[in-house]
Amino acid sequence: MFPRSSLLILALSALPAHAVVPVYSYEVVNTYPHDTHAFTEGLFYLNGFLYESTGLERQSTIRKEKLETGEVIQKIDVPAQYFGEGIVNWKNRLISLTWKSQVGFVYDLHTLKLKRHFAYEGEGWALTQDGKRLIMSDGTPDLRFLDPETLKVTGRVTVTYDGKPVRQVNELEWVKGRIYANVWETNMMIIIDPQRGDITGVVDLTGLLPGDERPPGTDSVLNGIAYDSAHDRLFVTGKNWPKLFEIRLLPAGQVPRRQ
Repeated sequence: MFPRSSLLILALSALPAHAVVPVYSYEVVNTYPHDTHAFTEGLFYLNGFLYESTGLERQSTIRKEKLETGEVIQKIDVPAQYFGEGIVNWKNRLISLTWKSQVGFVYDLHTLKLKRHFAYEGEGWALTQDGKRLIMSDGTPDLRFLDPETLKVTGRVTVTYDGKPVRQVNELEWVKGRIYANVWETNMMIIIDPQRGDITGVVDLTGLLPGDERPPGTDSVLNGIAYDSAHDRLFVTGKNWPKLFEIRLLPAGQVPRRQ
């Protein structure tokens, strides 16, 4: 048994040189400050701002932030009994999940005032959207598709790597017709075909934030993906990290340019 590992990592360890699934490295384009008190669960970029949700009981928040400075310009506290998880925007609403409570919340996107709550089965991990549907992860290999108005499940797809289901699929982001996802407790970001669930690419983000710059504790892991589609900018961070990075993906073996 490998209780703290993903099948993805086991498969990568035996990946042949001629494997069909490409493995990407990265280069850092820009670095921005990030609140070290933010236990990042959800992240998205919209109209020049970052929206971030943070977790932990009695500490969960939803906030709107300036990208360049990390300044929090709007924030609400999630009710103390809930462990906040992923968020996504839909029209003039912000939709959020909680971890084990099977309760989600719908807020006004501009004021962050609570409009209503909704129920779902199982755990809530992450949310994104493709312009037509919401996409939800729950820690299992399955991604759920939700009707963005009723928030009811309309379909599912199983995330697989080399035919094997991949668990611990966490924070999600829709990027150019693909789902990008963190794999919890790893330095890997995966690229998922939303129709079949196949992993079509793997991004090795090892070394993005060196271990000696991470706050102490095993939970300060990579988590948080946001995409600025207007300017083709990809952002990543981690739980309680002091930095948020804009990165560019590179084919494996290509040497990053010096900043």
